[in-house]
Amino acid sequence: MKMKIAIIDYGAGNIKSIQFALNRLGFEGILTNNPNEICSADKVIFPGVGEASSAMKKLKISGLDKLIPTLKQPVLGICLGMQLMCNHTEESDTKGLGIFDTNVVQFSNLVKVPHMGWNDIKTADEEQFFCRASTGFMYFVHSFYAEICQETIATTHYLTDFSAALQKDNFYGVQFHPEKSGMVGEQILKNFLNL
Repeated sequence: MKMKIAIIDYGAGNIKSIQFALNRLGFEGILTNNPNEICSADKVIFPGVGEASSAMKKLKISGLDKLIPTLKQPVLGICLGMQLMCNHTEESDTKGLGIFDTNVVQFSNLVKVPHMGWNDIKTADEEQFFCRASTGFMYFVHSFYAEICQETIATTHYLTDFSAALQKDNFYGVQFHPEKSGMVGEQILKNFLNL
């Protein structure tokens, strides 16, 4: 049976690149903001490139802010998607969806922002989400980061250590862009689709 993958479309930038990455892996993802399509999907991807408060406003208009935290299937937040799944972000003082119990803060002015480039990530040896991905570098582009918390499953470093990935129950989040991180990123997408 064909896997149904919903890519949440809420007007954030760069979501087509997720669709292309899935195509390269032999899967098809549908871009949608339809609650019925999202709820009936086998896997849900919550991507995003953009500004937090305007993205949250778009989620509220479509009611997705209430829907996303109730989803029972595996959900993957990417970049801004992951940040919006946290309690709060300093970007425009925006309240998040409260799925991950941590806050998103801005990098100090001691470093160049956005943090853009390839970073190695550190995971626990037993971390299932990453276990079939060889160690390697992931591609990051961001000016805000999620603080390390109990739900952190991978970290990286840019001036300070921060959450490269989060996980709670059926919810996963990555700050990096797996769709732009070569074969290692593709393996992480495969791991998610195989959950």
